[in-house]
Amino acid sequence: LLSITKSVYAIQADNLLLLTTSGSTGSPKLVRISEKNLRSNAESIADYLDIDSEERPITSLPMHYSYGMSVLNSHLLKGATILLTETSVLQREFWQFFKEEGATSLAGVPYTFEMLRRLRFSTMELPSLKTMTQAGGKLNPTIVREFVDMAEKKGQRFIVMYGQTEASPRMSYLPFERAKEKSSSIGIAIPNGKFFLQDMEGNRIEKTDEEGELIYEGPNVCLGYAQTKEDLSKGDEMCGRLYTGDVAKRDEDGFYYITGRMKRFVKIWGNRCNLDSLEQIVKEVTTDCACVGIDDHITVFVEKEGLEDQIKKLLSEKTGFNKRAFSVERIENIPKNTSGKIQYQELQKGNI
Repeated sequence: LLSITKSVYAIQADNLLLLTTSGSTGSPKLVRISEKNLRSNAESIADYLDIDSEERPITSLPMHYSYGMSVLNSHLLKGATILLTETSVLQREFWQFFKEEGATSLAGVPYTFEMLRRLRFSTMELPSLKTMTQAGGKLNPTIVREFVDMAEKKGQRFIVMYGQTEASPRMSYLPFERAKEKSSSIGIAIPNGKFFLQDMEGNRIEKTDEEGELIYEGPNVCLGYAQTKEDLSKGDEMCGRLYTGDVAKRDEDGFYYITGRMKRFVKIWGNRCNLDSLEQIVKEVTTDCACVGIDDHITVFVEKEGLEDQIKKLLSEKTGFNKRAFSVERIENIPKNTSGKIQYQELQKGNI
């Protein structure tokens, strides 16, 4: 006979929502989010984007993705109309619906805007569009400037944002009026939030242009993580502070710049090397790329053929390393999760 044991697990009352997160390198876990976290972040987003009841955002991102969720929350908070569609920006039906219903804003991850360039988005006639927002990873500064220029000409805004699921999920935005001059920046902290940098010894960094771990404080920081049922009984373990795991620097105007991930560094012949920075260099040649590495060797994955010599030459010139430090491999598709983030772990393990 089959014996079934019934277990009862206490759930802490403040746990309102569980969202999965794995970033780009780690194993999946659940982020525990409270109503206070969600509401405070939605209010901050609505504040800096000037959202009101006349807005009509279109669902260009999945709702289970924290960025897509925040688009919904920040607009519903202000009584806006949500335009629901299951089609993607790559489909003609999406743009027909966009025009027919007069969508006023479009949200996307870096991959979204890379694809829009290929679709000649700048030639589309979308008179209702007022605001474009980008988050979910670093967009190449050249592409940022292109969309900022296009937005200026059409009387629109292009807003770069930065966040993590643990922040419910937005932490910063780049004011549109500063976007052209600071196209590499994630901007400044959202209303009611603040940033600071910390060195490897745990000391605050006060100097400008000095790298350290980016730390965020605000009421939108989640309660903690859950990997087992027992974890649901836990209270607020984060206490309003999030250690992002991102390496960043701050300029003289107080704008922040992500330079890499704490876990995305390798040593090349004794020299510390930032894989995310290398990836941005390669994107000058092709946007369909990803860099992984171990000490003394970096592998660049690309989807196009015939780029090996060009990429090796460029990386060698930019870094000063000999070309033998790099290898270039062509694959059919760079592996990405549903939110468009590159799955570096799969590339590192060779599971492609």
